[in-house]
Amino acid sequence: MDAQADANKLVFKLVLVGDGGTGKTTFVKRHMTGEFEKKYIATLGVEVHPLDFQTNYGHITFNVWDTAGQEKFGGLRDGYYIQGQCGIIMFDVTSRITYKNVPNWHRDLERVCEGIPIVLCGNKVDVKERKVKTSNVTFHRKKNLQYLEISAKSNYNFEKPFLWLARKLTGKQDLEFVAAPALQPAETVVDPELMAKYAAEMEAAEAAPLPDDEDSEL
Repeated sequence: MDAQADANKLVFKLVLVGDGGTGKTTFVKRHMTGEFEKKYIATLGVEVHPLDFQTNYGHITFNVWDTAGQEKFGGLRDGYYIQGQCGIIMFDVTSRITYKNVPNWHRDLERVCEGIPIVLCGNKVDVKERKVKTSNVTFHRKKNLQYLEISAKSNYNFEKPFLWLARKLTGKQDLEFVAAPALQPAETVVDPELMAKYAAEMEAAEAAPLPDDEDSEL
C-alpha cells in the first residue's frame, strides 16, 4: 500500500510488536497527541495511535498499531500486520527471554509484511541492572535491521526509531524532524555517562564479527 499523500502529508502504518511487558504501550503513549487521538479497533483488540512529526519535507504521520495486550494470548492475527509499511520490534534489556523471542516476532512480521523497514528497540536502558548487554545484541545485523536503545519512561531516544523509518520510507537520508514532538513529562532520567558507555559499546559491537550461533548471544 502506498502512503497516502494529503496536502504534503504522508501517512504510514507502523506495526509495533514484542513480548508483553517490554514497554510498547508506555512507549507509544509518550506522544501526547498520539494518545489523545488514538482509535480502538474492537474486532482486533488493537489501539491505533497517530503520531505526528514535522519534517523538512513536510508532515509525516505514523499510525502506530499497538497490541493492547493481545500478544499475551498467543500470536497476533494477520489482520494486525496486513498493509503494515514499517515495524518496530521491542524487547526489554532487563529480560533475556524478551530478546530471545525477537526472532519469532521478526518471522511473524516478515511473513505478512515482507521486506518492510524494521527497527529493533532495546527498551528500559534507564534501569541499571540490565541483563542483555549491548554487545550481545546481534540479531539486527543478521537480518539487516536498525538497532536502537531507548528508555520510554525517560523519553530517551524516543524520536530515533521514527526518524530512521521516515528516512527509509521516503528515501531521503537528509530528512530531519524540525520540531520536537509533544511528549509526556519524563517519569525517570537516564545517566548520561551510562548512555555514552552503551553508545561506545554499540559502536564496538557493530565492528565485531558475528557469533556463530544464537545461544552465544546471551
